[in-house]
Order: sequence, then C-alpha cells, then structure tokens
Amino acid sequence: MKPAPFEYHAPTTIAEAVDLLARHGDEAKPLAGGQSLVPMLALRLARFEHLVDLNRVDELRGVARTNGTLRVGAMTTQATVEHDGDVARDVPLLAMATPLIGHFQIRNRGTVGGSLAHADPASEYPAVALALDARFDVASSSGTREVPAQEFFEGTWQTALGADELLVAVRFPVWEGRCGFACDEVARRHGDFALAGAIAAVELDGSSNVTRAGIALFGMGPAPVRATDAEQALVGTHPASDDDLRELGALAVRDTAPVDDVHASASYRRRVGEYLAGKTLRDAIRRAEEDIP
Repeated sequence: MKPAPFEYHAPTTIAEAVDLLARHGDEAKPLAGGQSLVPMLALRLARFEHLVDLNRVDELRGVARTNGTLRVGAMTTQATVEHDGDVARDVPLLAMATPLIGHFQIRNRGTVGGSLAHADPASEYPAVALALDARFDVASSSGTREVPAQEFFEGTWQTALGADELLVAVRFPVWEGRCGFACDEVARRHGDFALAGAIAAVELDGSSNVTRAGIALFGMGPAPVRATDAEQALVGTHPASDDDLRELGALAVRDTAPVDDVHASASYRRRVGEYLAGKTLRDAIRRAEEDIP
C-alpha cells in the first residue's frame, strides 16, 4: 500500500510549524519520527492532506535540567534518551523504559514527543509520564500552555492536544533522596508492544517507609492508568512481604479495563498486570533501600 496524496511541509521553527497547523486544522498532521504515523498512512488507516515534518525544527531537540525538572524536547530521539547520562541520573525511570521500545533501529528515529502524542495505550513513555507527574509544554499560534500528564491522555491515540497545537517538550520532576524505580512488561516477543506493563517509583524515609509513590499501568485499557488507590495504600508503610505486594498489585489493577483481542484476553492482561505491579514495586523498594536508582 501507498499513502494517499498529501502536501509536504518542512518548517524550521516552532512558529512556522504551529502556523501551518493553524492554517490547515484537522487536515494537517505533525510528523516526528514517523515510526507509527508512516505505517498508518501507508496502510491508509489514517489520511491527512498536509504533513508537517518537524525534523528540521532544532528548537524541539535537547535535554536540560532546570528548577528541579528535566526538560526533554519533543523531537529528542529515544536513542538519545537511552544513552544520555543526565537522563540516567535525573530520571532513571525514563532511561529504564526506553530499551523496551521496539528495537534500536526504531529508537534511532522514534522521538519522545512522537510517542507521547501518539498515545498508544501499550506504550511505555505515557505510563512513565503519568507515574512521575510530568508536565507537557504545548504551543499553538495563539500562545503556549502547560498540561499535566493526568489530563493529557484521553484514550487510545487521543490526547488533550488541539488540532492546531504542537507538543514542544515534556518536563519530568527529578526525585531526590532515597528513591527507587522499576519498569517491566510482558510482550509476545522482544520489541513487540506490551500485552501489559507496570511502572513503579518510590521514595523512602530513614526507616524505609514509603513517603512517596508513583504507580502506572500500560496495556491495561484505552489509556495508561495511574494506580492512585495502590499509591495511597503504600505511602506510610514498608511492604516487605510477598503477600503485601500481591495485595498492592491487585489493588493497582482493580479499576483497569483491559480488552480481549487476538493477542491476549482481558483476564490474562489483568493477571499479568497484577503480577507486574507487585514485582515493580518490590524492585523499586529494593533499589531505594540499596541506593540503586
């Protein structure tokens, strides 16, 4: 298959890009790494009259720490994030999740912003952003705004971005102190989208009690899910036993809505998600106790 005809645009600034989006509205689509969009166009699962290629917009690239957050430009490649020392030090969870995305060829072209804006419910980055309370910088021809991760993901391939808006960067809070992080998933083969996955972040006090927690699940519904009930049950405790972690895993998946499809049943996804939620919590707590991010 070949894509339907479209007009190609290659802006070099954010201002040019958002002007094109404003001018063409729903008929325009930003092109980042193209790892999801191009196959969809080729199969004619999506069709747009205008493609706005962001690869020449240097303003959208780069990683920088400012005011307790790590700002990652939307066009920063996944391979850059995977090998960046600042990311590994300041937001270990982002570095941990990246190798689970496809294969290295995919990560060489795929971008942070492209993955987040595509909002595939089985994707790792949206769950990382949700668990860490990331904030999204969004621009349009009428100005800029900030969107918290909790409000950004609305459903399968659906976000809070308007047709004339562009994701410019994402800002991840840098967790300080005795913190541990973990990310795990189950897929049919390495590089496939996850059948189910879990993200865990914890901060411990001097007695190894949890003072802060972030838990998110992916592949468990139409959008990534923040397990707030499990987080609240976890804070103030030190769940050392397997029974504690199994209960927290069950609580984490209680309000999820996984689906049946050709890859797995909803009940299988729920069982796997429950296991992974408990496992990632165990791993995150152990790393915090041993001072291993």
